[in-house]
Amino acid sequence: MPRKRPGRVRTRNTNRRSALLLSSMSPQDYNVRPTEVKSIACPDCRTWRRIIGETTLKIRPHGLDRGKLKEGEKRPLCPGSDQLVVIDINVRSWQARQNRLLRDAMPQDNRRAAQQFYKPVPAPAAPVSRIKAEVTLETARQSYLAHRQGCTGCVGGENRRHCTDGAILARRYVLALNQEPARREAREQLERQEQRAVRQRSAPAVRRSQWAKHGGEDVERANNLCTARTSGSVSEFRGPDLPMLPQDVEAHDRRQTELGRQYARKALAPSAI
Repeated sequence: MPRKRPGRVRTRNTNRRSALLLSSMSPQDYNVRPTEVKSIACPDCRTWRRIIGETTLKIRPHGLDRGKLKEGEKRPLCPGSDQLVVIDINVRSWQARQNRLLRDAMPQDNRRAAQQFYKPVPAPAAPVSRIKAEVTLETARQSYLAHRQGCTGCVGGENRRHCTDGAILARRYVLALNQEPARREAREQLERQEQRAVRQRSAPAVRRSQWAKHGGEDVERANNLCTARTSGSVSEFRGPDLPMLPQDVEAHDRRQTELGRQYARKALAPSAI
């Protein structure tokens, strides 16, 4: 693996040119990633060379291509050796742009997201006996019958046997049967309350329509009308006049005297014994 430590600058010599600004070069001609060795394409020989140094950055000394030399000639030093380099760019923005360019240039089949998202395997559906929903008499009956038709563990006949889910559905159906009268009474009571509320809301309008139909001068005349009552009549609120005294006063007195004697004999009989 290549070393990530920058090369040591062993000399202060330079090529006596002005410092090379990275902002004046193409973004593809240098690599200044923080996790990698800094390198640059030499402006003279167009070969990739390392950038050495920590504070003072220079292009590492290198020679020209051997293919351009004649046999026996000494390899000359490239004029771009010891070229001062100044990093005057935003490294983070440059790195983000380079990553985007690399991703766009990659074939579509080889592209992968930076973060993989794995779709979880869906859990198996819960059985009908474990679904918590509003249980009514009809839904409990339909669930029980549907389970009985498709379950091989539930045996019919005189001695009915159920599997675990079948027993749960059967108990739920029986519980719904027992609770149905109370639910019906609650529904009827709720309907009565709603009808009563509707009547109360419509009562003022009904009274206004009745007054408009039967009210006016006729009602006022009937209220102000006073008729003399006969001596034997009473108010219509108490009913007809009833007699307060018996018709035959002597017979009534004799009957009361006889009843008094009978009560006296009954009272003396226990004491004589």
